[in-house]
Amino acid sequence: MTAKSNSRSTARLAAVQALFQHEMEKTPVPRLLKEFHDHRLGAEIEDAQYRPAEVEFFDDIVVGVSEKRDEIDALISEKLASGWSMGRLDKTMLQILRAGAFELMARDDVPTGTVISEYVDVAHAFFDKKDSGFINGLLDAIAKQVRSS
Repeated sequence: MTAKSNSRSTARLAAVQALFQHEMEKTPVPRLLKEFHDHRLGAEIEDAQYRPAEVEFFDDIVVGVSEKRDEIDALISEKLASGWSMGRLDKTMLQILRAGAFELMARDDVPTGTVISEYVDVAHAFFDKKDSGFINGLLDAIAKQVRSS
């Protein structure tokens, strides 16, 4: 794994955490970005060293998801199985799906397989294999709709 892809993996995980915090605490995005820049990305907290993250990439995901949230949520919602609603999704899972959907919609520079694989990896940090498979399937369905390749 290259340093760039490693720092992007870290940025994706941090973005999901930031989006979760935004969802739960309603922290305004500018303050949220500053907090992560100053205290989380590449920082040492309680003797734990956080890996460096590609800050611009992190910012793009967090800002992009917050700006396009309605569009992203509509995409996710239409891909959910009959009888499922956004409200039934775990809050962390929803942030993973939002970040992944945003990247598929807005970051043509990142290959589809990379986006899906990276967010499935993020899901492994929080969920079991079944839930990670759900994320894989949903992001794949979104990719088929928003990307022509």
